[in-house]
Amino acid sequence: MASFLDNFAHFYPCNYCATHLQQHVAKNPPPVQSRSLLTRFLCNYHNDVNARLGKRPFDCSRYDERWRYGPPESAPYDCVEDEGPTAADAAR
Repeated sequence: MASFLDNFAHFYPCNYCATHLQQHVAKNPPPVQSRSLLTRFLCNYHNDVNARLGKRPFDCSRYDERWRYGPPESAPYDCVEDEGPTAADAAR
């Protein structure tokens, strides 16, 4: 996984994002001892990107609900991020 993330950071299509991810991985090597640690690392990095983009953070305690298992059928799905301004917001 460490090699994959290092390579992924070099092949990411957006040069700005690729450079930022390379710097982040170099300063903060991903913890690959367990899926849980790695998933937390990736979710926290995702939230760093959200912060730079002005989006609200995702609750990383819910990463399995969002990306692995999905929410219980009886629960409303509120495990989504704000998509940002709509076209109507931009027109104002």
